[in-house]
Parts: sequence; C-alpha cells; structure tokens
Amino acid sequence: MAKKNNITQEEPLEKQLWKAADKLRKNIDAAEYKHIVMGLIFLKYISDAFDELYDRLQKGEGEYAGAEPEDRDEYKAENVFFVPPVARWSYLLARAKQPEIGKDVDNAMDAIEKENPSLKGVLPKVYARGNLDPTSLGGLIDLVGNIALGDAKARSADILGHVFEYFLGEFALAEGKKGGQFYTPRSVVELLVDMLEPYEGRVLDPCCGSGGMFVHSEKFVAEHQGKVNDISIYGQESNQTTWRLCKMNLAIRSIDSSQVKWNNEGSFLNDVHKDLKADYVIANPPFNDSDWSGDLLRKDGRWKYGVPPEGNANYAWIQHFLYHLNPSGIAGFVLAKGSLTSKSSGEGDIRKELVEARLVDCIVNLPPKLFLNTQIPACLWFLSRNKANGKYRNRTDEILFIDARNMGHLINRRTLEFSPEDIQKIAETYHNWRNPDGDYEDVKGFCNSVSIERVRELGHVLTPGRYVGLPDEEDDFNFKERFTQLKTEFEEQLKEEAKLNALIAKNLQKVKLE
Repeated sequence: MAKKNNITQEEPLEKQLWKAADKLRKNIDAAEYKHIVMGLIFLKYISDAFDELYDRLQKGEGEYAGAEPEDRDEYKAENVFFVPPVARWSYLLARAKQPEIGKDVDNAMDAIEKENPSLKGVLPKVYARGNLDPTSLGGLIDLVGNIALGDAKARSADILGHVFEYFLGEFALAEGKKGGQFYTPRSVVELLVDMLEPYEGRVLDPCCGSGGMFVHSEKFVAEHQGKVNDISIYGQESNQTTWRLCKMNLAIRSIDSSQVKWNNEGSFLNDVHKDLKADYVIANPPFNDSDWSGDLLRKDGRWKYGVPPEGNANYAWIQHFLYHLNPSGIAGFVLAKGSLTSKSSGEGDIRKELVEARLVDCIVNLPPKLFLNTQIPACLWFLSRNKANGKYRNRTDEILFIDARNMGHLINRRTLEFSPEDIQKIAETYHNWRNPDGDYEDVKGFCNSVSIERVRELGHVLTPGRYVGLPDEEDDFNFKERFTQLKTEFEEQLKEEAKLNALIAKNLQKVKLE
C-alpha cells in the first residue's frame, strides 16, 4: 500500500497546515502561540525570497554578471531582506531536531533585525521559552517548510501570504473576544474595500490592527489591473504586539509599511499622521470605547461638528476620519449600530450636523455574528467630503441606505460571514447608485435612495430599516423568527444604552464628589 503524501488533496493546504500546527500547540495559549507560528511563516518567506535572489546572483547571468551573492547592497537594490547565514531556513531546518533549536530561532530573529533596520523591534523572540518544547518547535519548522515545495516554490510569496492571512483569522477565532482586537473579519474588509475602490492615492487606517485593510486595498488594485505603487498606506496601532503582526503581514507581501507606526498613546492623544490628508480612510475602530481620553480633548480642533461625549468615542472616530480626508476624500468604516440613532450626550446633534453638511453618503446595516469580539449590532458608514466633485454623479442631497441584515451565512454556530456574491451585490448597489451611468433602482426591504429632507423629517436617524421598508414577503414569511431577531437586536441596543447611562451617572457622581 502506497504511503499518503503529507499534503493530501481532501482539504485546502492552509486548513491542513492549521490543523497540524494546532496539534503542536499543546499547553500554549492561542494568543501566545500566534506569534510563534506567524514568526516562523514570516521567517520562511524572507528566507525564500533571499534564496531566490541568491541563486540568480550566484549564476551571475545578464544584469547579475559579476555580482557577489553575500553583498548586502545587492539585496537592498532589489527590495529583498538580507538574511544572514544563521537565519536562513536551510540552516534552521538542519538543526530542527536539536534541543537548542529555540535559541537558534531567537538568534535568527535578532540577526535579521540587525541586518534590516525596517524590521527592528518587529520580530518575535519567544522560541527559547520553557513552555515550547524543542520537539514541537522542530515539528513546526518541518511543517512550515512544506508550505512551498516543488513547483509551488516560484509562487511561495503568494502561498505564504495566503497562509499568513488564513492563520490570522483562525487565531482570531481561537482567541474569541480578544481575537477581534487585532483582526477584522475578511469578508467585512473585502466589502469595505470593494465599495470604496481605492485604485490610487493615500489610504489611512488610524487603528490598523494586523493590517487587513491595507492588504486588501493593495490586492484590490492588483486584481483590477492597477498599479500597486499608485497607492501609499498610512497607519497607526496602539497595541505593540498587534503592530508587529501588521508589519510582518505587510512585509510578506512587499508592501511598504514605513508609515505604519506603533504608538501606545493611540490616535486621539498622539496623532502621528497629524498633517496627512488622505484620499481614503478605511477602519474598524473599537465599538463604544469609553476609555479614549475624551476628558483631555474637550477643545480639540478635530471636533468641527460637535464635541463627542467623554464616555463614547464613536463620534470622535467619525470626526477624526473626516479631519484626515482631503477635499474629495471618501471614508468607509465600521461602527456600532447605536451610532445611527443615539442622542446621548450630544451625539444626535453631531449626527444632525454631519447629515446637514452633506457628508453622509451611504449607510449599510450589517447582520449579527459578523464580529468575533462583540455581539453588538454593527453598521458601515461611508462619508464623502464632496458628493458633487465630478468623479461620480451629484448626490449632494441624497443618502443611500442598504439593509444587509438578512445576508451572509454561518461558518460555525457563533460566526457569520458574507459570501463573494453578497459582497458583490452590496458593492454594486452602491456603485450603481453613485455612478453617472449606474443602473440603480430602489428595492423594497433592501435599498433606498433617500432625500436629506426625508432624513430631516425622521429626526436625522440613520437606521436603514426606517427607510428601506419591508420586502414584499412570500407567503411562508416566518413572523416569529423575524420578531425574535428584531427583539434580540433591540435588547442589545438597550444593554448598550444602559451601560452608557450608568457610565455617565458614575462620572456625574464623581464630578459632584470632587
């Protein structure tokens, strides 16, 4: 009986690798194990890229005639990381079964950072820790070494990039609530990027997590035959370990991350891109963040449309995004659904100002269970600095509302995602609405183009359900199921408002005591 190959055909490569890697985890928490695995995938990537150029330099043909394979400048000229001998994959693979392999990998990470200043402080040095036994680490090195074999080696960067992204998602699922702090679900990122269409210009994400918005923006340009070099990315992340993941995630795709900064004070207190005016802002900020130092920023120049409440950063984020848009820029971002209706602490007044300033372009109501770290209902906002700029049709006095609550499918009991068809339907609806030659029409229960006057009549509430109406239901419409769904959403909103009111009461009490 013939032996089975290590990589069978029953499942995609990335799923097989995940299962094998997860078996080697043993007693290590997913949050810690994530950095161990992702670091090795990154190490394999830069070693493969180095080896490929090394081979060409060694052959010395054509433009490489007379080149020295160990000359660091040769690699710098080709935008390839120089990998010193002790960090090359072949060296580590030969030592994978040795008891000192953990120290060897840590030394390799150190050596790479010394040779490549752009990676300083980025790579994990966690491999010699006592809870990672050498046998398991050796097994991981063997496993990662199988990612790009034979004919696949020429495509190793694409494969490793895909595996890196897949593993980020799986670790986010494994970590549950905490995983959502560094990872925005892929289908949500794809929807935002497909709706915004960032073909060229400056793209900003001031709470960038592990960099998914940037990766998909570049991927979008490449897939539409654009020039990846026509867009430049700017980012900021307050969590250092997440920032490290982001830098590796971008480097593995040769995306310039020099303007993606770590800043533990956060974007509000220390805006490292203060003078940037971007063409696009794409973001998934923390929902209903009460710990955003709002008390220290009451007179900040960003609050053009009203001072956001100290107990909730939603409207601070909105105005931060607007502050960074150029005169014709567009922003697309995720927020808690409560931001569409809240009137607490002046939020309703700020929303009114945004609507009346003709900045709100489109609102998308999202289904529950899309996000790993929260059950709070969510929505997408799209803001445009100039809805009559000539690039699209003049829609100054209109807002498009899309209700996508009934779209998506479950990938497990707790998590839902959009299919490519769902993403295409929502994005095309928006494009058909804003494009001069678009074939847009209102669809009852799904989308409606609404006048500012109508929004004004409803008190500047922006919930899509208020405007799109109910679909022409079939005879078998399940009223009980729909009622239960609406009741759950309403109860979640009540809980959030109760939390906010309790926080406001607590702060008021604190002020009185002082």
